[in-house]
Amino acid sequence: MKICSVEEMREMDRRAVEHYGIIEALLMENAALATCSVILREFGLAGKRFSVVCGMGNNGGDGLAIARKLHSNGGIVSVYLLGDPARLSGAAKLNYEIASRMPFTMESIQSAESVRLKLLHADVIVDAVFGTGLARNVEGMYRDVIDCINAAGKLVFSVDIPSGINGDTGQIMGAAVNANITTTYGLPKRGTILYPGHERCGSLYVSHISFPPELYESENVKVAFNDPLPLPSRDRQGHKGDFGEALFIAGAANYCGAPYFSAMSFLKAGGGYCRLAAPLSISPFIAVEGSEIVFIPQTETETGSISRTNRKELLDLTERMDMVVIGPGLSLHDETQQLVRELTREIEKPLLIDGDGITAVCDNLGAVKSRRAPTILTPHPGEMSRLSKQTVTALKSDPITIIQNTAKNLNAIIVLKGAHSLVGCPDGRVYINMSGNPGMATAGSGDVLTGTIAAMFGLGQPVEAAVRTGVFVHGISGDLAAESIGEDGVTATDILAHLPRAVKIVRQGGDTMRRFLHTPPVL
Repeated sequence: MKICSVEEMREMDRRAVEHYGIIEALLMENAALATCSVILREFGLAGKRFSVVCGMGNNGGDGLAIARKLHSNGGIVSVYLLGDPARLSGAAKLNYEIASRMPFTMESIQSAESVRLKLLHADVIVDAVFGTGLARNVEGMYRDVIDCINAAGKLVFSVDIPSGINGDTGQIMGAAVNANITTTYGLPKRGTILYPGHERCGSLYVSHISFPPELYESENVKVAFNDPLPLPSRDRQGHKGDFGEALFIAGAANYCGAPYFSAMSFLKAGGGYCRLAAPLSISPFIAVEGSEIVFIPQTETETGSISRTNRKELLDLTERMDMVVIGPGLSLHDETQQLVRELTREIEKPLLIDGDGITAVCDNLGAVKSRRAPTILTPHPGEMSRLSKQTVTALKSDPITIIQNTAKNLNAIIVLKGAHSLVGCPDGRVYINMSGNPGMATAGSGDVLTGTIAAMFGLGQPVEAAVRTGVFVHGISGDLAAESIGEDGVTATDILAHLPRAVKIVRQGGDTMRRFLHTPPVL
């Protein structure tokens, strides 16, 4: 399913009206029907008391149409208008005129105090104050009313998006409604999927409100949920080399975990043959836990990181590999960082750069841009800030645009790690991953991700598909760990241990896999 920006939604609305002749009033009617069907499913209608809080835009018009349908189905309805109804226009004005003739309470309010106690008498509050077009912070009476809605302790249904959430970025515009359930129209908006907006939506439903598929499946909409692509069948006569050969260039003194987790996750996720080029002094310690790994001990710098003198040996070895991973736990030693930049330019196989490897190439992004073979970068927000030359604050405000621009600029696939990780492609497509949980914010989790992506490539997926599936599998593994022991205390070891079952779930597909997609149901 696609995920649209506010402007893309406006364009879909325009085309629905102008090209397909679906008039605005019909779209609003369909939106109201969708929300009422969700209310019926989640709570019921007949005999229930509803307070519908409406703004003066189309979101308020949706609220007025919803009020009419709630009343039609036996609900006890009160409508509170935040502003002068004379400001309404188009389909919103039409629905106000119809609602004005209905025998339910409807009043314009001048202050939050005038509605505070009234909200307490409702069973359900319908939030139809602001839609996706909100462009400035919520202030004054509007902010006070949102605070009243949140303080009322009632079940809250939001219309299209919780009022106060930026439709493009998910940022809170001064204040925002905490919804229990949100019904969004046409397509999910970016702000309903990105944090912190996503957690304000509660349970999210989608209605296409009679848009034809040509609109909501348009190739012009570049952002979508990360649905994994099918894995090739495992050859019953295959040997270890048939399931991928990967080289991991990783580790330094005091950094034994990162090389172990990255290399071992390749094997646990189904990869065939794993070689680990790590400093000589730490290789025996890693081998105690990872005896299945083939070690290529490396000459060290004086601080215990991989020396630049290993460059030719490493380059020769990469020629026999299917994929190379460089960076986990490498350290920031100048000589090792220079080695990373040189190898990045010269390795002619698909290359995944993570951790300290990203720090190295940030000093010379030309090393990435000049590559002919596919490149994958897996930054956390701080590393993404350096790659994109944008502040972390800017990144939080508009991660999708920044990942699109950076992936295009570097001609690389970028995985921006975090809650709902983003996979950005050079052509502007972005996939939002929904598997995973907060317990995965733990040391070594990103290292497990690198090996999982490499394993998907080893199993036969093309590079982009391998990245998308690897991110999804990694999230499932974290979800399985959390189901087993709870989110608190999940470690990289726990995520690693659940990788085989996570891959099995993706292979099975169907309902077993769909429960980890966490994509909103379509009405």
